[in-house]
Amino acid sequence: MLDTAKQFIQSANNIVIIQAENPDGDSLGSSLALEEVLSDLGKTVALYCPVDIPKYLHYIRGWDRVQNDFPFQADAAIIVDTSADVLLSKVLETPGARHFLETHPTLAIDHHTAESTLSFDHIMLSETVVATGELLYKLFKHSDWKINPQAAEDLLIAIMSDSLGLTTQNTTAQTFHTAGELTELGASNAEIEERRREFMKKSPEILAYKGKLIERIEYLLDGQLALVHVPFEEIQTYSDAYNPGALIGDELRLVEGVALSCVIKTYPDGKLTARLRGNLPIADTVAGYFGGGGHPYAAGFRVYESYDEIVRELVTATNQALQTEY
Repeated sequence: MLDTAKQFIQSANNIVIIQAENPDGDSLGSSLALEEVLSDLGKTVALYCPVDIPKYLHYIRGWDRVQNDFPFQADAAIIVDTSADVLLSKVLETPGARHFLETHPTLAIDHHTAESTLSFDHIMLSETVVATGELLYKLFKHSDWKINPQAAEDLLIAIMSDSLGLTTQNTTAQTFHTAGELTELGASNAEIEERRREFMKKSPEILAYKGKLIERIEYLLDGQLALVHVPFEEIQTYSDAYNPGALIGDELRLVEGVALSCVIKTYPDGKLTARLRGNLPIADTVAGYFGGGGHPYAAGFRVYESYDEIVRELVTATNQALQTEY
């Protein structure tokens, strides 16, 4: 797979790097690392995401180079950190974008273990590692491509983000080794963390809203499933300043007895999105029940059903996952 991905990149000249509509530290860090390394190879690179990069990710240098207008002048595409149509719905709804992906060479690079559900021809580079950034490091080293200091920082951000600071169960000895090599290449986790904490600071209004979210937590399945609902009016009011899912996520995970936490957002068109985070490795299994994806400790899905119906199905899916795995 690494050789195939290497050949794909070598054969392209003008590449668009695509993130899904739920950008996070791994997808953004991976995209920026690709931009650095591929630009050093002489490629023309454009960064695309169908939504604005959340403000809490603005500590990542280069976030402002990500554009919302699809760069149709590209001759190839690389999709990072997802291989699911459901997480690319805004991309695929962009006029002309689906046609572009159906008619241009496309490489998907993803560390999630679920089988690709992309509905257009593509090459897949996938491996069970803690983050897409770790997989990209393997690709760059395998291809003998230079990783400059900024690319090293971007890759370390990606790894630290998805591994929650090298603390998740899927963090391996190789992950620590990779983080060490990136440090030798010029990345400083201390500097990254200092910037991240500055952007994690909350206004009094956001802190008060966090309190309201905590008050609304529901505990289902005898406390094994923690759930918060975020209606559209709150998305409009608060998302630009702080993603509600990220705002309440840790509190949900750190409750005694909780195996899986879920933040559900609802939209006027009937769309519903769910952010799953697990203390047990069942998040991807539950997301798969709804056609979504992710990895065992972090996953998500998107559906068009009523909130009450989805909550009932979520309880069923979580219970089945717990009974099957435990």
